[in-house]
Amino acid sequence: MKSLPAMCWPQKMIDPSGIRQSKPRTAGCTMILDKGLGLSAFRDLVSTAGDYIDWIKLGFGTPALTPIPILREKLAIAQSREVILYPGGTMFEVAHAQDQVERYFSALVELGFTYMEISDGTVELSRKKRDHYIRAALSNGLNVITEIGKKADGSYTPIPLLTETYHRDRESGAAFVIVEGRESGKNVGIYNEKGEADMEYLFTVHEQIGSRFLIWEAPQKSQQVQLLQALGPDIHLGNVSPQESLAVEALRRGLRSDTFAIGLRMERHE
Repeated sequence: MKSLPAMCWPQKMIDPSGIRQSKPRTAGCTMILDKGLGLSAFRDLVSTAGDYIDWIKLGFGTPALTPIPILREKLAIAQSREVILYPGGTMFEVAHAQDQVERYFSALVELGFTYMEISDGTVELSRKKRDHYIRAALSNGLNVITEIGKKADGSYTPIPLLTETYHRDRESGAAFVIVEGRESGKNVGIYNEKGEADMEYLFTVHEQIGSRFLIWEAPQKSQQVQLLQALGPDIHLGNVSPQESLAVEALRRGLRSDTFAIGLRMERHE
């Protein structure tokens, strides 16, 4: 059954780029950051923009503070629209710091999560421990998304370390790897104090490892525009705010002034 937009609008107006995939997508995925949405707001988000959302990350420690029935209902709502709901890496880091990782894995499985994030943005993890936790999560039936980068202001991951960590994480079984950008997108990772991306860094990483399994955290509109203009509409973006879910999809398709050229470029190639 066609969606209402497809029934009303000419296809070239819905997707001027002409390349957007439907679900399940392998390119151009979007991760939304949920910092504590209530059930009604979450339901509204998924019903309105679920076709354009691939992951919703439950930010920092919010899963531990959310009533269990609401967590289960969020999972059911997300699954009904092929959206992957998963807890962010801070929950894992707390479990690691409290020596509760195995119990954490069990709790995720019991609740019905199928994905989790492993990171060391605040804690220290040896390479051996990181590999162990990725494989242990997989053995518990959990798919793993890892994150590279520290959360401290001014933190920076050298490209050789990023590429090595990416390849080791993937070899250990990580489905996707996130490049840290925090919820602010300022003075961390590839972003300076003004939130501007280091384009040389971006291009070098893209050239060395591609974008098929890499998620760039880009919470600000200016960053989303920068990355999409530089690397194309099919890169994965993360830490998008819920209210920007449709707006980011519009950017990908060339339905906003900032990326209007995407649609024109595809038109010329036909």
